[in-house]
Amino acid sequence: METITIVGGGIAGLALAAALDTSRFQVIVHEKRPELPAVGNALGMWLNAQRALARLGILDEARAVSPVLGTGSVRNAQGEPWVTVDAGEMFGISRVDLLRLLDAAVPATIRRVTDTVQTIPVDGRLVVGADGVHSMVRRTAWGGATDARLTPYLALRGTLPTPVAPDEVGEYWGRGDLFGMAAARGGSFWYASYRSELGPYGIDPATALEQARARYANHAPAIRHALAAATSEECLVQRLWTVPRLGSYVSGRRVLIGDAAHAMMPTLGRGACESLVDAVTLADLLNTLPEDQALRAYNRQRRLRTRAVSVASSALGRIALADSAQPLRDRVLNLARRRNAGAAVGSTSGG
Repeated sequence: METITIVGGGIAGLALAAALDTSRFQVIVHEKRPELPAVGNALGMWLNAQRALARLGILDEARAVSPVLGTGSVRNAQGEPWVTVDAGEMFGISRVDLLRLLDAAVPATIRRVTDTVQTIPVDGRLVVGADGVHSMVRRTAWGGATDARLTPYLALRGTLPTPVAPDEVGEYWGRGDLFGMAAARGGSFWYASYRSELGPYGIDPATALEQARARYANHAPAIRHALAAATSEECLVQRLWTVPRLGSYVSGRRVLIGDAAHAMMPTLGRGACESLVDAVTLADLLNTLPEDQALRAYNRQRRLRTRAVSVASSALGRIALADSAQPLRDRVLNLARRRNAGAAVGSTSGG
């Protein structure tokens, strides 16, 4: 049997391990964390991610533990809605729940190793880098020029035991900051992002929460109430990093999936979705084609697709987190809201 080493046991790594044909491959998963995380943010599952979950046999379970996203609005900092969006068939799942389901889907025959991989195995086996934005596999096989790039933005994510009111769901765009709220099983999710000098590593959640409370002190009441109720124990804090565009996700017998290949700004909410699709796509190709053909096909199918999503995420991030251009952005969105309201009135009146 051929051996495949997966470096990283997060969303991408577990999904790949769950989808590979264990009658054909001996699979080893290396993950530095001894246990699954206890705190996580909300992940919107777009239709492509739902198809990946169905392929893994866990879509129904994922839906069962997830609230339907319904409708939400993009709002200004004071909570006035600009645009209302219907999420359609999308649902939101906690990262904790998603990792738990993926972990349970991994066959018992797959070997798990708890360690921090420092070097790529040199015995010629296929190595999959699923080790995130600071990927050791990418740095080793693709070179230091592909190191992760630090953005000026801090991201805070947390959960609350209380539900969010339907008329408060959505994103609030301020001057150089954004805040979002969504329904969660048994409560609600919240997230915030803005420029900060904290970090980039070892950021104290309590310090970040105090900074956020000061940053959003003049924003909508819903934001202030959420941050007042938030606790450092139920909060994740990190600086945002991205990965430079790679000419290929394959280098010899090294291949990248998930954030190791295309970590992007979270403004479209597509990072976890694309990681799931990466994993299922690569697994299905390896299960059915000779390795060299499978790797070429994976690179062809996924690189341009994820690049487009990354570019779109960056563009939306510049709009949502606009600083000096915030007054212009708000005027344009206010004008669009008034026009839409006028069109709705005209349609209702028959005019």
